[in-house]
Amino acid sequence: MKLTKKIIICFLAFAISALPLCSCGNTSGEEKISIVTTIFAPYDFSRALAGENAEVTMLLPCGADSHSYDPTPRDMLVVSKCDIFIYVGGAADAWVENVIAAAENPDMKIIKLMEHTEGLICSEHHHEHGDGGEHDHSHPHSEYDEHVWASPRNAALACEAIAEALCEVDKENEALYRENLAAYRAELSAVDAEIKEIVAGGARRELVFGDRFPLIYFTEAYGLSYHAAFPGCAGNTEPSAATLAELITHVSEENIPAVFHISLSTGNIANAICDATGAKKLAFHACETVAKADFDAGVTYIELMRENAAALREALK
Repeated sequence: MKLTKKIIICFLAFAISALPLCSCGNTSGEEKISIVTTIFAPYDFSRALAGENAEVTMLLPCGADSHSYDPTPRDMLVVSKCDIFIYVGGAADAWVENVIAAAENPDMKIIKLMEHTEGLICSEHHHEHGDGGEHDHSHPHSEYDEHVWASPRNAALACEAIAEALCEVDKENEALYRENLAAYRAELSAVDAEIKEIVAGGARRELVFGDRFPLIYFTEAYGLSYHAAFPGCAGNTEPSAATLAELITHVSEENIPAVFHISLSTGNIANAICDATGAKKLAFHACETVAKADFDAGVTYIELMRENAAALREALK
């Protein structure tokens, strides 16, 4: 097995530069810290904290779903060569463990986000679901969520872990990384304060998602409840007729002004609810991945969370 891995790595070493990876950095030829992240949020945190001192690579292609991602030999090579590797560490990216095992890089710093953030992984929330019966209803339902970065306060904790790893890898620039961390934490705090202000001034405390719901950490942070078609890590893509009917009834009876869908999803469920109720459809950025066009344009976690805040203002009015 080890021989096979080494053959694959050697074979791909020459070809790797031609493969499409989502990364940032320059072409000056200077040696830089190599950071590899699986998804967008820690990718953006890393480039904000490291600045020009690192080459940051996002392992999953833009728009890819980590729940169903199938790692390639290319992934093994990219991780093998990096200084810092960052992943979520939950069931959705369990495939990462095999990539790390194959890396054979004892000097690599590994950051598992779920070990550096706070909050309940399993929590009681109001979640709309149907089992095909006639009496399905909303009730407290224990759910599992790995999307720890959805809360700006958790994002700050993740950034602390990344900054510490940078300081260990590049001690000469420790002061710079700590300065960048302080500046970025201030931006996160500003977003957090904005969302708190919106929630405090809102006429309601409930969100409706005609989609998966990967935002338990977000709602926990701001005291919000929700109704959704699926949990955040659900494999379903279509709700039962009973679930859809109950969501439509709930939106109509409670005069819910807006129904969310997760950005990059089809939005079909939200469309059906909005068509039946007259509610406005709004997108919420989970920041797990982004569209290729947005990535190429340099969109940031802060920008996406500010867009979420604006959408939240509409939904809570």
